[in-house]
Amino acid sequence: MELTGKKFVLLVDTQFNDHEFWYPYFRLKEAGAAVVVVATKSGQTYEGKYGTPAKAEKTPVDINVAEYAGIIIPGGYAPDHMRRDQNMVSLVRAFDQQGKIVAAICHAGWMLVSAGILKGRTVTSFFAIKDDLVNAGAKWRDHEVVIDGNMITSRAPEDLPAFMRAIIAASRA
Repeated sequence: MELTGKKFVLLVDTQFNDHEFWYPYFRLKEAGAAVVVVATKSGQTYEGKYGTPAKAEKTPVDINVAEYAGIIIPGGYAPDHMRRDQNMVSLVRAFDQQGKIVAAICHAGWMLVSAGILKGRTVTSFFAIKDDLVNAGAKWRDHEVVIDGNMITSRAPEDLPAFMRAIIAASRA
């Protein structure tokens, strides 16, 4: 399996986009990676926008970034909840500072804004948060996936295949 031995953090919170959470979760597992679901409260079950539950296994303070290949942030309304917790924001910043994969789709760009890691970076997102990313110093592009160093971003659920191809390719590098 192409990602055997690799571990990823997948963030979750209330009203996550079900597709943007579960597609990466199962695609990474299919490729042989371990996936750890992280939220502000370990053991809590969070409900997606469409009602699909996801249970958190760890909190941000439980994560040793050095042990992981990357972090994936799904969209929906969850990023607006996630960014209210400083430990969640700090975890995203730590992944970026260590040069690990930081992958964000749809509204997940809000977490990149709050982490303060967008200045001079080229990204994409759901079009409605374009101004937020640009005001944080990013160059915004309307593409299904944008790769800028260790940062991988996509716009919406229909971009998930390209998003995951980019994440898996970057994990092999």
